[in-house]
Amino acid sequence: MNLTEATHLRLTSLAAFLVPALALWLPSGYAWGIGLLFVGALAGAPYWWRWPVRPETRWLAGAIVVMALVWLHGSDWSKGVSVLNKPVRYALVLPCLLYLMRFPPQLRWLLAGIAVGAACGGLRALYEVFILGLDRPWTSAEKTSNAIQLGNLCGMFGVMCWLQFTVYGPRWRWPLRLAVLACCALGLLGSLLSQTRGGWLAIALCLPILFWLIAHWVSHRRALVGLLVLGVLLVPLGWRMAPQLEQRLDWAIAEVTSYESTGNANTSVGHRLDHWNLAWAMGREKPLLGWGEAGYAAEKARRVAAGQAGPAVLEYGHAHNEVIDQFVKRGLLGVAGLGVLYLVPLALFWPRRRTVGRTPQLPLDDEICIRLLGVTVVGAHMGFGLTQVFFAHYNGVMIYLALLIFLFATLHPQPARPPIHG
Repeated sequence: MNLTEATHLRLTSLAAFLVPALALWLPSGYAWGIGLLFVGALAGAPYWWRWPVRPETRWLAGAIVVMALVWLHGSDWSKGVSVLNKPVRYALVLPCLLYLMRFPPQLRWLLAGIAVGAACGGLRALYEVFILGLDRPWTSAEKTSNAIQLGNLCGMFGVMCWLQFTVYGPRWRWPLRLAVLACCALGLLGSLLSQTRGGWLAIALCLPILFWLIAHWVSHRRALVGLLVLGVLLVPLGWRMAPQLEQRLDWAIAEVTSYESTGNANTSVGHRLDHWNLAWAMGREKPLLGWGEAGYAAEKARRVAAGQAGPAVLEYGHAHNEVIDQFVKRGLLGVAGLGVLYLVPLALFWPRRRTVGRTPQLPLDDEICIRLLGVTVVGAHMGFGLTQVFFAHYNGVMIYLALLIFLFATLHPQPARPPIHG
């Protein structure tokens, strides 16, 4: 397949749009954009294979490779080749990253995809709760984890729309401002309807950092305007959802109290606390390399039988905390790998005086927006991981990696290129 350079650029832009745009309203919707990107990477291999690789790109690729190897360590090899599912997904991102660095997507397509994704997520949540009568969107009789995963992502997309408005607002016309704010509101509403308290915590932890970065790198005025606009959006949403929000928070307090006083682990918060205590105690016995997935499952069952934890912990294969789960299964090696996957991208996106404004092809407000979006993606996923093993789910790890490589590629547009000879 011999595609022109312009075709490759259109393909990467379309993929950047599709991943967030389809993620929240189609089953495995993120896979369409990633599949398109991977096919493009294969077709364009002769173009990017020998293209010079930036040092920053090597750091990001290295972080992805490290986590792929960490997933291999401690895997339950009795399951056969299925243990390769997650490491292979990390590995498949690498050619996509190099392809994107050769053919960066247009930023406006990625921003539009995020806005459409937030809007579609909120609309689906409204439909499933108020039309279908579900208690929480993205759930079924067989599966409830999607409410956590996709509800968290919906809220993150909403915050990313708010960032777009805050950075670009002065140069946008009012129809576009209102459209992006509507997408922001729908994204936040989807998060509220999903009732994912861990997602709310993650957003609450990210917002002060984002306010500070906006004030420092955009302007104090824009930070204040953004704060006021966010308040205007959240107050009516919070007022409309007040009974449900109050109930969820009351339940959380009651479940913590019940666990502390009676050891009741048969609640949402209770079994998380029981998981954390059990996994932490197990991890301290094998701190360097962990128990492995098979060893963790067997030892957990043994300790439950011995009365050291409630039977509720047997319903889940993870510890409901990203760091603790890596610690108990893969030891400090796993924790270090997770830290690399978080901190290397965070360092690459974090705005610093010696890095901001050094790319002539990229307008300053575009660069600031990209960097803030990258910080949001990493920070939000760190927050999600406090109460959920987000990367144990395919949509969690693939959307995280896809957003990182799309944003990273837009942050490093290519200079004038030599002619391509297919």
